[in-house]
Amino acid sequence: MPVGGDAPITVQSMTNTPTQDVAATVAQIQRLEAAGCEIVRVAVPDLQAAEAIAAIKSRITIPLVADIHFDHQLALAAARCGADALRINPGNIGGRHKVQAVVDCARDRGLPIRIGVNSGSLEKDLLKTHQGATAPAMVESALRHVALLEKAGFEQIKISIKASDVPRTVDAYRLLAARVDYPLHVGITEAGSLYAGTVKSALGIGMLLAEGIGDTLRVSLTRDPVEEVRVGFEILKALNIRRHGPEIISCPTCGRCSIDLMTVVEQVDKALLTRRVPVKLAIMGCVVNGPGEAREADIGVAGGQGQGILFKKGKVVRKVPQDKLVETLLAEVDKWEKAYEKKEGK
Repeated sequence: MPVGGDAPITVQSMTNTPTQDVAATVAQIQRLEAAGCEIVRVAVPDLQAAEAIAAIKSRITIPLVADIHFDHQLALAAARCGADALRINPGNIGGRHKVQAVVDCARDRGLPIRIGVNSGSLEKDLLKTHQGATAPAMVESALRHVALLEKAGFEQIKISIKASDVPRTVDAYRLLAARVDYPLHVGITEAGSLYAGTVKSALGIGMLLAEGIGDTLRVSLTRDPVEEVRVGFEILKALNIRRHGPEIISCPTCGRCSIDLMTVVEQVDKALLTRRVPVKLAIMGCVVNGPGEAREADIGVAGGQGQGILFKKGKVVRKVPQDKLVETLLAEVDKWEKAYEKKEGK
C-alpha cells in the first residue's frame, strides 16, 4: 500500500481489541476491511501481543502496523512476526544502539517506520523551552526523532504530529510540512465521541488536506473503529479528493416533508455500508424541490403523499409507491454497480 508522492491518500484505523485475542482482533479487522480500511494498526504492549501478529496476518488482507512504546524488543518481535510497518517514538525506546537495532531490522525486512509525536508525551526539555506543548515544540520533537533515524541510515519514514485540538495540530503540520519531505500521517488525536470527534477531525484533517498536506489519515473516535473509516472517507469525498463508495445527499427536512426521511436515509446508509461503487445518491423529503436540488446526483428518490418519484440526473424517471422508495433506490444502485464494474473491466 503506497503512501506519499502521487499515491492516493489512504484511510486507516486502529483496533481496540486486545491484540493477544487473535479471534476478536481478526474479526474487527475484517469488519474494517469491509468498510474500506486500507491500513490497520494494532497495539503491542507485550510479547504475547507481538507474537499474535503472525496469526492475525494470516487471516487479513490489508497491511498491519505494530504500535510500539518504550521497549525496542517488542518492535523487533513484531517485525519478526510479520508486521508490515512499525509505529514508534524513537526517543522512548532506549539508547542509540536500541534504535539502531530496530532500524536494522526494519531495513532488512523492508518495513517503513512511522514516527508518532503526540502533544501529551513531549520531552521535558522541550516543554520547558517552549513553555508547553506548543506546535513548535511538537515539530522540534519530530525533527529530533527524524535525525535519530537518519543518523542510523534509515529514510523509509512517515511522520505524525498530533494534538487533541484543531488549531495546534494544524499549525504543527504546517510547520512540519515546510521542513520535511517525508509522507505525513494526519489526524486529530483523542478527538472524542462520534459528534465532537467527527467535527474536530473534519475541520483539522480537512484544512490540512485542502492545503495539500497529508498522505494518509486516521480519524480518532471513542467509537467502533469502523466509524473512523466511514468518517475518513467522507472527508475525502467532501473535498473531492477520492470517491469511495456511495455518497448520499439528503435534505434536512422541513414542513413540506411528508415521509419519515430519517428512517429512509438510515436504511439506505446501512444497506450500502460496505459497497464500493462511487455513485452519488439523493434522498429528498418532497417532490417539490427534490429533483432540482439534487440535480447532480446519479440516482435519487423523493417522497410525497403516499407516492414518491425516482429520478436520475435531475430528471424524473417514474413514480414509486412510498413504501417502495428504499427498495427501488437499492435496486437502481445494483444496476449502476453492474454497469460500473463492466465499464471498469472488473
